[in-house]
Amino acid sequence: MGQVLNVALVGYGFVGRVFHAPLIATTPGLRLHTVVSRDAAKVHSDWPDARVVADPTHAFADGAIDLVVIAAPNAVHASLAIAALRAGRHVLVDKPFTTSLAEARGVLDVARSAGRLASVFQNRRWDTDFLALRALVESGTLGEMAELHSHFDRFRPQVPDRWRERAGPGAGLWFDLGPHLVDQALQLFGTPLSIQADLATQRADAVVDDWFHVVLRYPRLRVVLHAGALVAANTLRFAAHGTGGSYVKHGLDPQEDALRAGTRPGSPDWGLDRRPGELTTMGADGPVTQAIDGPRGDYRACYAAMRDAILGQGEAPVTPAQALAVMQVLDAGVASAASARSIALADTAG
Repeated sequence: MGQVLNVALVGYGFVGRVFHAPLIATTPGLRLHTVVSRDAAKVHSDWPDARVVADPTHAFADGAIDLVVIAAPNAVHASLAIAALRAGRHVLVDKPFTTSLAEARGVLDVARSAGRLASVFQNRRWDTDFLALRALVESGTLGEMAELHSHFDRFRPQVPDRWRERAGPGAGLWFDLGPHLVDQALQLFGTPLSIQADLATQRADAVVDDWFHVVLRYPRLRVVLHAGALVAANTLRFAAHGTGGSYVKHGLDPQEDALRAGTRPGSPDWGLDRRPGELTTMGADGPVTQAIDGPRGDYRACYAAMRDAILGQGEAPVTPAQALAVMQVLDAGVASAASARSIALADTAG
C-alpha cells in the first residue's frame, strides 16, 4: 500500500471500541492515529501507540489527520461532522448520519464548501446474508420481487442505562437499527413510493421506541422492516419472495459477534457464515430447496472505499444522495408513526 492515511476516531464507547477501532487498524492504508476519549487508560490498554485527546477540536486541528470517524452519540453527529469538515478533514459518520434530513443537508453543504468528503458507515452492506440476497435479486433468480421481510429482532427485556434508551434526538430503535434496514432496502430497490410506519414502546421501563414495523410501498413490491426488543425466537433475518422463488435466511452475519469476541478482522474465517440461507424454486415435480452460502462479508470494505475516495480512486462508500435518501425515509417514518398514516416520499424530498 502506498500512502497511509491517518485517522482520528471520535468516541471510544461500545461502537468505537468494538467496531471502528479494530476495523480501522486492520484496513490497509489506514492508521489509527488519534482517539478522542476522556479515558486514555482504556484506549491505551487496546491501542498503546494511539494518541489520546479529550477534546475533539484538538484532533480536528491536527494537520496530520486525514480522516475523522465519528462514533459519538447520534445527537452530536452533525455538529462534530461540521466542525471536522471546517477544519479541513474528511469525515465518516457512524449511522445514522444525523438525526434529521435537514441536519444531513447541512453537513453535506459544509462538505461541499470545504471541498471534503462526508460519508456514512453503513457496514451492513457487507453482511454475507445481504450480499447473498443482493446477488439473487440482481441476477433475477427470484424473478420479479413481490415482498421482502427484513428483521433485526432481539430479546432484551431489561432496558440498559445508555444514551440510546434515553429521550432525545436520534434515540430509540428506529434510529438505531432502522438505518441498517432502510439502507439495505434502498440499495436493493431504490426509494419507495411511500412509507407506513408503526413505532412502539413495549418494555415497562422504556421511554423511547423499542419496536418498529414499517412497510415500504413500491408499485408491486412491499418491503417490511421489523425490529423488536422482546423477541426470544429472533433468528429470522430475511424472507424474500418473487415470481421465481423464495430466499429465507436465519441468523445474523457473524462479524459483529466476532468483533465482540475480540477476533481480529481479516482472520482466516472472517466474514464466513456457517448458517446458509435457503433458496426455494418451483421445479417440474414441485418445490426444490437448496442451501445458499453468501459471499464472504467484510466490514473493512466500507473503510477501504472511503480510503480510495480520499485518494481520488473511487466513490465514497455512501454517496451524498444515498445518505440523504436514508435520512428522508427515517424522517418520514417518524412522521408516519406520529400521524398514523402513510407518507408519500415525494412529499418529503423538498
